[in-house]
Amino acid sequence: MLKFLGIIPARYASTRFPAKPLAMLGGKTVIQRVYEQVAGILDDAYVATDDERIEEAVKAFGGKVVMTSVNHKSGTDRCYEAYTKIGGDFDVIVNIQGDEPFIQPSQLETVKACFDDITTQIATLVKPFTPENGFEALENINSPKVVLNKNMNALYFSRSIIPYQRNAGKQDWLKNHTYYKHIGLYAYRAEVLKEITSLPQSSLELAESLEQLRWLENGYTIKAGITEVETIGIDTPQDLEKAEEFLKIC
Repeated sequence: MLKFLGIIPARYASTRFPAKPLAMLGGKTVIQRVYEQVAGILDDAYVATDDERIEEAVKAFGGKVVMTSVNHKSGTDRCYEAYTKIGGDFDVIVNIQGDEPFIQPSQLETVKACFDDITTQIATLVKPFTPENGFEALENINSPKVVLNKNMNALYFSRSIIPYQRNAGKQDWLKNHTYYKHIGLYAYRAEVLKEITSLPQSSLELAESLEQLRWLENGYTIKAGITEVETIGIDTPQDLEKAEEFLKIC
């Protein structure tokens, strides 16, 4: 049986929404809601932060937390430092975004199941776009798309629409083909996490501003699990307002 460690990177500084992890959502902080969604599904879970205010908040609700450097450029790097500090005999480290308070147990189980395949190095989630989403959702550059091969491994991620349908009008694209939206939840085998954090930024990553392209460009495989669950990430104060409304109907 593989042992899974969940790590939730949480920074205080944010250009669009400073102090986001400590924002209140339905009487609890955002970071507490994320932690409570994860705890119990994985073998252990920690918040990884660079700010004492977040550290104190996590301890106050009884969560586990580890302090990490302020100099990390990505959540993946923060996850690796946290993993090395936590220790233990974990096989897979799961990187859960600290602004996803509605992440579901089923989504975590889907990612875990990707490692039933012993060749899986990295796993993530995708969600099919539907015609009901509309073409506007498909062309949103803040919603990366991914193309998969027949083994459910990612071929490429892009902010552009991929594939381009040369012989069909755009109004028919969602009817003709299943497009996948990337859900930014990652899991890595421990030895792979160590390796990918030492890689320099790649040309494709810099072009698209998508970290996972660095891993593909260096020959790593990314297995995708499919989820039908729509999550609400919180990037701005306006997103928090939407999350409050969503919480009322849950």
